Amino acid sequence: MQWTRNGWLACLGALLGLVMAPAAAGAADSLSIVSNGEVVGHVRSEAEGNRVTVDYLVDNNGRGPRHREEIVLGPGDIPIVYSIEGRSLMGGQVSESYRWENGRAVWRSQADSGDVEAAEPRLYVVNDGSPFTLGVYARALLADPDHAIDVLPGGQLRIEKVRDMRIGEGEAAVPVTIYRIDGNDMSPDYLMLDSENRLFATVGGSAAIREGYESHVPAIEALAETLSAERAMTLQRQLAHRFAGPVRIRNVRIFDPVAGRLSDISTVVVEGDRITGVVAGIETGSAPAGQTVIDGEGGTLVSGLHDMHSHNRMQSGLFYLAAGVTSVRDMGNDNDSLLDLVRRIEAGEVAGPRIVRNGFVEGRSPFSARNGFVVESEAEAVEAVRWYADHGYWQVKIYNSMNPAWVPAIAAEARRRGLGVTGHVPAFTTPDAMIRAGYQEIAHINQLMLGWLIEEGEDTRTPLRLTAMARGADLDLDSPKVQQTVDLMAERNIALDTTAVILERLMLSRAGTVQPGDAFYLDHMPIGYQRYRRRTFVPLESPEDDARYREGFQRILDTIALLHGRGIKLLPGTDDGTGFTVQRELELYQAAGIPPAEVLRIATLGMEEYLGRADELGSIEEGKLADFFLIAGDPTRDVSAIRRPRLVMRGGVAYLPNEIYDALGIRPFTEPPTIQAASGGAS
Repeated sequence: MQWTRNGWLACLGALLGLVMAPAAAGAADSLSIVSNGEVVGHVRSEAEGNRVTVDYLVDNNGRGPRHREEIVLGPGDIPIVYSIEGRSLMGGQVSESYRWENGRAVWRSQADSGDVEAAEPRLYVVNDGSPFTLGVYARALLADPDHAIDVLPGGQLRIEKVRDMRIGEGEAAVPVTIYRIDGNDMSPDYLMLDSENRLFATVGGSAAIREGYESHVPAIEALAETLSAERAMTLQRQLAHRFAGPVRIRNVRIFDPVAGRLSDISTVVVEGDRITGVVAGIETGSAPAGQTVIDGEGGTLVSGLHDMHSHNRMQSGLFYLAAGVTSVRDMGNDNDSLLDLVRRIEAGEVAGPRIVRNGFVEGRSPFSARNGFVVESEAEAVEAVRWYADHGYWQVKIYNSMNPAWVPAIAAEARRRGLGVTGHVPAFTTPDAMIRAGYQEIAHINQLMLGWLIEEGEDTRTPLRLTAMARGADLDLDSPKVQQTVDLMAERNIALDTTAVILERLMLSRAGTVQPGDAFYLDHMPIGYQRYRRRTFVPLESPEDDARYREGFQRILDTIALLHGRGIKLLPGTDDGTGFTVQRELELYQAAGIPPAEVLRIATLGMEEYLGRADELGSIEEGKLADFFLIAGDPTRDVSAIRRPRLVMRGGVAYLPNEIYDALGIRPFTEPPTIQAASGGAS
């Protein structure tokens, strides 16, 4: 699952919105949130005059927000009062309020607080709202003549009509209009409204549809895929730079992942999708006829980075490429959507990294994650493995609710069909037991460490699998239970997909503050995403809780250092889809004590060695595929230099991150290099 704001909330119905018709006494609406064909939550609203109450509940994968909202609508359907009380995704307290009266707007939230003069009501971007919030924005935007409103605390929201259509057949068909809202988040939000401007369904993320119409969810999901693909194809046409002849990238130093150092000034020649030459020395003068020249200005070329724990969507590809991430491993997805996405990327229709596919297999329980295959027997689990093998997947990923007794059969079938086995440690078992049952890798460092932190019988299908990491404050890494697991991993060559960045985001999230991992980029982002990242996601009842989470996260870094020192293969992953978190994951490796050049080797050539593709990718050498990025600094001194890519190539197609961020409504971080195009050579 993705852990961007859109990723977290989309998986929990956050793209669901409810647009109100003129309020009538006692009017009510109810929406179902559907994930993988099952209802996992609701949004229920009741209106009395201009007052609306909203009940929001999601129970999916053992977690979900639970809010109650009180809204008072003013002129132009802009709220003049908005209060929210409840619990957030992981159980953190939610208490937010906004009020406009007597020419002033005042708000208080986890992210921030403010008090400004406002002669008229101002549309406020909610920090901890339910899906209903998106409908509030839509109603206000549609009432505005320009369909665009400057909002508090900052930024602008815009709404645009996408298309009209009908849902259903014959007299029962419902005429609907699809709208897109831009400016709130890193990707647009879509709504489907009926002829009375009341919500019929959401388009994108987990399906949300008017209660009683759940059977139409597959059609809505198909439409969401179509809209995402249309936008992604348009952006690809605008942003992909293809060259008819060779490209010479001059005046660069090349990171050598084997030697762990930078080369002298060199030129890299690319033709088609491959590197056709690496020439030492400074080049001057004109390029050979028909060649495009890119001046690296003394910067560094680094082979493309990897996210070894991603959950890809159509919109995530450009974010990855802008950050220098050219290869990812998808760790669980809607199977049909992922196959379609891979096909489109490889055909050049949409932008994106190379995707290695892992197949998601979950057991049936009240806490099941609705993804991939959710199975109810060992036979069904084995059949799921066969499906993934038949469709070219690389590994299977086992999840929290899987019956541990079925894992040996799953692993045996995977080995027989040439697939690897990775995953969470299912509830009520241990990492050691799963390694002996056939795991070759463990997903998430918390899934490994829980084996040292929880008591027998505790249920890790719940948020405990994250909140229990505070117990790491008391963990002795020299203890026999820790050393036994590490010995077993070393003996059996078990890898760990770390995703430390997502633990940092959870454990160190504090209301009103910006985490170090977000500080570089956050003020460049849309206002809704900025505010989302300034929240507390874990329950904090006392200063002692705060201290234990902080010390517990330090123990995560200590564990990374321990495992690296013992030769355990670490796989940098994020559970996200932005690329910014890949950069932070590598900074955390450095913070754990791994030298920056070694961190870069892990993130480039090391991952291609693990994936079995090192003869084609992972380093900048003649004959290899042209996957790399250009930065100004020296990442062998400080890995944070990778934060500012100026140019990225994926298979010889060039992307300029400043152009990508402009197109996505994000303030760019760098300027592009100078490109001297050959006559008729660049597009």
